[in-house]
Amino acid sequence: MTDKTPVLPALTVRPAGPGDAADICALLNAVDVVEIGRPETDLGSVEADLNHPDVDLATDSWLAFQDGRLVAYALVWTDSGPGRVDGDHYVLPDHPEAAVRLLELMEARAREMAAGAAGGRLRLQLNVEPTLDLSLLTARGYRSVRRYQVMTRALDPGSDLPPATPEGLSLRHCAADEADRRRAHALVEETFAEHFGHAHRAYEPWLDHLDARRLDWSLVWIASLPGEGDVAVLLSRDDRTSMGWFSHIGVRKDLRGRGIGGFLLRHGFAAYAARGRDTVGLGVDTHNETGALALYEAHGMRLHYAVDTWELPLHSEG
Repeated sequence: MTDKTPVLPALTVRPAGPGDAADICALLNAVDVVEIGRPETDLGSVEADLNHPDVDLATDSWLAFQDGRLVAYALVWTDSGPGRVDGDHYVLPDHPEAAVRLLELMEARAREMAAGAAGGRLRLQLNVEPTLDLSLLTARGYRSVRRYQVMTRALDPGSDLPPATPEGLSLRHCAADEADRRRAHALVEETFAEHFGHAHRAYEPWLDHLDARRLDWSLVWIASLPGEGDVAVLLSRDDRTSMGWFSHIGVRKDLRGRGIGGFLLRHGFAAYAARGRDTVGLGVDTHNETGALALYEAHGMRLHYAVDTWELPLHSEG
């Protein structure tokens, strides 16, 4: 009897390099089309990951090829504190061998990176319906620990006009003053300190994490109140092809519930509508205890897609 089992082309794996950015971007957009229905990955974002100062591509990145075709990509990094390793893992559908091989390499490297730290773990963020077979994760000991929603809202320059400023509140952008950029950083650290997964970063590492080289600081605003000083921050960016993006909206804990967050949202809507954007988006933890999800829904933001955070404890023995 003849064995008719198809023979797959040999799998080859190598580190990524800066010159691979365009091919990686194309792979990620192919994954986007399957997972969310359209390509939404920008080349600049891929280049920023590959050029991050804390990433050594020779040891922290992998490309998997079958028959010369790029089918999977992975990256790990450790800028979120001792013991925590974050990773990206992308694979085209129906390539389980490549998926598993990159998981093995990521996990081995993550154990090296987390060596000596208590409670070491590797975290991945994946679409709730990913191209990766989730049974491959659960079989390896991963568990889902958090869900996030990417929410979007259509913009209309005729109706998304600058909102009335609440009494006493003043707003300034951070384009002109380095001190204001440092204040924006301090406000992000303060207002997000209790959020799941937030990692404290000093100013310079925060800039690297933010990829501040591409950030337009005129789209970062600080809100102040008499007698209270700086009370809130809206950090946004306009370097995505698909939409404007609100990266952080934070209000000091003692001043929440006074309409400041809603005002910042409406201000952002108006600013991006005036810039000609037709859509704005943000990400939100569905278990956020500040009421952020309800606030965004009340302002017309709707689910675009959801992402789960998966976590693997990093035992030194594997």
